[in-house]
Amino acid sequence: MSGLSIMRRSSAANADTTDIYIHDPETLSTAQIMGDACAVCHVKWPRPQYPLGVLPDGTGLFGCAECADLAAEHAARSLQHALVAR
Repeated sequence: MSGLSIMRRSSAANADTTDIYIHDPETLSTAQIMGDACAVCHVKWPRPQYPLGVLPDGTGLFGCAECADLAAEHAARSLQHALVAR
């Protein structure tokens, strides 16, 4: 990925839902923050429409289809590793 700084938000209230990742806005360009560019690869067209996480203020961050697929695959592998480790 592009070196995004992220933190994982978790709580008992949303333990059975998907995790939300909070991204550091200082590592993103203005276009990425505004949703005009992919939060991972910076591509601007087609406009990113897949949710990748949020900023600390709750604003959504979006990515292109390819980066969203990579993020989903990574999350699935991480879950599998966590389940095997238990």
